[in-house]
Amino acid sequence: MEFNIDFMGKRKIAYGVSGILLVGSLISFVFSGLNLGLDYTGGNLIEIGFDRATSPDRVRLILEENGFSEAVVQNFGSQTDILVRVPPSGGGLEQDSQVDLGDRVVAVLNESLGGVTLRRSEFVGPAVGDELAENGSMGLLVALVAVMIYIMFRFTGKFAVGAVSALAHDVVIVIGAFSIFGWTANLPELAALLAVIGYSLNDTIVVSDRIRENFRTVRRGSPEQIINQSLNQTLGRTLVTSLTTLLVLFALLFAGGEQVSGFAIALAFGVVVGTYSSVYVAASVLLFMQISKQDLALPDKEIKEGSL
Repeated sequence: MEFNIDFMGKRKIAYGVSGILLVGSLISFVFSGLNLGLDYTGGNLIEIGFDRATSPDRVRLILEENGFSEAVVQNFGSQTDILVRVPPSGGGLEQDSQVDLGDRVVAVLNESLGGVTLRRSEFVGPAVGDELAENGSMGLLVALVAVMIYIMFRFTGKFAVGAVSALAHDVVIVIGAFSIFGWTANLPELAALLAVIGYSLNDTIVVSDRIRENFRTVRRGSPEQIINQSLNQTLGRTLVTSLTTLLVLFALLFAGGEQVSGFAIALAFGVVVGTYSSVYVAASVLLFMQISKQDLALPDKEIKEGSL
């Protein structure tokens, strides 16, 4: 399928859309922050054993009915092992009364299900969460710097600026979505952010490679025309890749359970934004920086070797 869309002719509209999304995301993040989960805030970790296979959803429902509305429940090792994570003030309990929180949870579950034993109960302080947040932020920064260095060697400095601009654009908007909608952010969501960087980079490299190739082979045409041609040539591949990825993520979202829903939401949102940014952000930055055929001309040595 051939496309003939004037992407760069509509780039000013894209500037407005991106500007609104970025400003809204930053304002929400500054004034509302993120709804951090137990991985960052700390809380009680309670490992429970059952005498038979038990669904985490059923355990979660029982705990919610008994006041533990913010408890996170998941299988741990096998179908008979359950890990319950409760915030420091979970279930309406005061901080001082959390010493016997594990016994309280087991008592509630024994009353409804029976055959429940407490295997481990410990408190994880917020200091661990602070360290995770710091390490996660450093991981995102290192990823962006590494991408910029790679693109500089693989293409040129202008392509590197375009790629990193697109990646930063995607990360800020995904974080902003979590802040605006109040979605809980835990370690899986941080992993999704890193995956968004990888996915968006893959799209951007494919588009950049075609732009470089066309700048070297197309005899006539302005930079805007060449970039438009390149975007249209790669659009089919970009859409197919994005749609197939979204199908998998929707399957995770609707059938994967609560523990992977945040990851699926973050990555699905990032795939949509990343598809948009690989077309409008990365390519628009190249035009803004006045990319030209001279920037992408082959060295004389490569030209001579190619002619032999």
